[in-house]
Amino acid sequence: MPSVRAVFGISPGCVTFRLATLLFSMISSTLMGVGVVAVLVAGYGTLVPILAAAAVGFVLAVPVTWQVTRALY
Repeated sequence: MPSVRAVFGISPGCVTFRLATLLFSMISSTLMGVGVVAVLVAGYGTLVPILAAAAVGFVLAVPVTWQVTRALY
């Protein structure tokens, strides 16, 4: 019996990219939220530290997503 990928013509790269984008949306929002909460708990309630923490969480989500995607697929 042929696999679903073979029947529908889905390449493994396409599936991996779709999985990575789905994971990135969840991982980046989680890391950004953790960073913002950490900044607020530390007492830095102004715009610049909050945006910096969110940006750091967004950037850190890229390698984390890559590793998680490789582990899952």
